[in-house]
Amino acid sequence: MELTKQQSQLAQVIRERRAIKKGYNNNEVKEELIKDLLDHAIWAPTHGMRQPWRFIFIGQDQKPSFAKKVAATYPEERQENREAYLNEPNAILVVVMDEPENQKQWDENYGAVSCMIQNFWLLAWEQKLGVVWKTNPHIYDPKVKEILDVGEHEKIVGFLHMGYFDEAPAEKDRVAIADKFYTYQG
Repeated sequence: MELTKQQSQLAQVIRERRAIKKGYNNNEVKEELIKDLLDHAIWAPTHGMRQPWRFIFIGQDQKPSFAKKVAATYPEERQENREAYLNEPNAILVVVMDEPENQKQWDENYGAVSCMIQNFWLLAWEQKLGVVWKTNPHIYDPKVKEILDVGEHEKIVGFLHMGYFDEAPAEKDRVAIADKFYTYQG
């Protein structure tokens, strides 16, 4: 089956997208752009139309104070390192998920949020905005949940570190689909 021109453009963006972990330049990540990207990203599949996500934007001006607060949740010997780490990106988007007690709904919510994050990442890539999804230990810390006013029945799914970049990382190979695909023989 041959992909149509429109599908092949999407396939190209999927294949070109990279995790931008460092090497951000000084261009500011604007809140309005993030809202615009999210306005499209939220069209991800979502069971029961629960739309189990919400977002907290930490921009350039808020980042130093935020990094200091989050770093303070670490042991003293790691605080300086963690503060510097959280100050590397130009902005951070914290993704928060509704956490139902029902395991099936929890799994569905996490799947929906993951799909939405991928949508956001691809849309950001088209805008030359680098993203990496971080799941460092602080996302599980109750003190960080308190700093961010994350509710008892909510989960921090990750911090999306964002920034503009001048050079994209090299492509990393994937395992061939032939090595991962099997036909059920009954």
